[in-house]
Amino acid sequence: MHRSRMEYRQLGRTSLTVSTVSFGAWAIGGAWGAVDDERSMAALHAAADAGVNFIDTADVYGDGRSERLVARLRRERPGERIYVASKAGRRLARQTADGYTRENLNSWIDRTLKNLETDALDLLQLHCPHPRIYERAEVFDILDNLIRAGKIRHYGVSVETVDEALRAIRQPNVQSVQIIFNMFRLKPAEAFFPAAREKKVGILARVPLASGLLTGKLGRGSKFEADDHRHFNREGERFDKGETFSGVPYDVGLDAVEELRTLVPKGATLAQLALRWILMFPEVTCTIPGAKTPEQARDNAGAAALPPLDEATMAAVKDVYDRRIRPHVHESW
Repeated sequence: MHRSRMEYRQLGRTSLTVSTVSFGAWAIGGAWGAVDDERSMAALHAAADAGVNFIDTADVYGDGRSERLVARLRRERPGERIYVASKAGRRLARQTADGYTRENLNSWIDRTLKNLETDALDLLQLHCPHPRIYERAEVFDILDNLIRAGKIRHYGVSVETVDEALRAIRQPNVQSVQIIFNMFRLKPAEAFFPAAREKKVGILARVPLASGLLTGKLGRGSKFEADDHRHFNREGERFDKGETFSGVPYDVGLDAVEELRTLVPKGATLAQLALRWILMFPEVTCTIPGAKTPEQARDNAGAAALPPLDEATMAAVKDVYDRRIRPHVHESW
C-alpha cells in the first residue's frame, strides 16, 4: 500500500489550493449503513494527517451530522487551514427551480454556517438543482450577493449530467463543478472537461470509487444494510440512479473489476489505482472519496503518491469501459 505524499492543485480561478485527494463526507453523515461518530472523527483526522486539506459535505448528509463532524475536526486542529465545501438545495420537499429563493438560500446557508461553526463558507455548491436553475440568472445574483455579504467565499454547482455541467459554467461566477467521474463514467472527460479547461473552472470528481465497486472489496455475496443507498437506491428509487454504483448494473461492475485488478501496480490497491487514474486528467482539481475508517482514509490519500499511469494502463482502462461499461451508461451521463 502506498503511503501518502499529497499533491495540491488550484481550484479553478479561486485562490484555494486543495489536496488532489480530498475527503467526501457523505458516508460519515449516513446513507452508507451504520456509522460511529468517533470512528468518523478518526477517519477525518487520518485524512488530515495525510495532507488532506479540503472536505466536501452537504446540509442534508445526516441532516447536518456530517457538517457538525467537520466543525469538530477544525476545532480539534487549531491553526490548520482546512477548506470546506458544502451544498444547499436538497432540503426542498420537492426539487423545483422556484424553490431557490433568496429566503431559502439564506436560511439553508445560515444553518450550514451554524453547523460548521464558522462565519463564511469556502465553497457553496447548489446540490444537483432542478435543471431550469441554470437559466435563472437571478439565482446566481443571490449567490453573488451572499459573497458580498461575506457568508460564502466562492460558489459552484454539483450536477448529475454533462449537459447540466455545460449549462452551469455559462454563469460567469461559477468557480467549480462537482460531477461523477470514475473508471465507469468517462463521458465528462469526453464532453465536459475541454469546456471547463477553457473557462478555468475547477472540477470535483465525486463517486470516484463507484460506491465501493472500484475498491475491489465487494462481491456477489456482499450485503448492504437497509439504510445504505447501495441497498435502497439501485434503480434510483430515492435519488438519481447514477449516484449508486455509477448507475452500472452491479454484476456488470463486478466483472469489469476483475479485469481492472490486473492493472494494479505492485504495492498499491485497486482503490488507489482508480483514484490515481482520475488524477491523470489535469482538468480535475480533486477527487473526493469517502472514508468511514482511518484505514480507508489513509488508503485513499496514498493514491496521490502513485507515479503517473502509463499510456498502456490508460488505454486498458478505456478498453474495459468501452467493452463492458459503455453499453450500460445512460446517454445523459
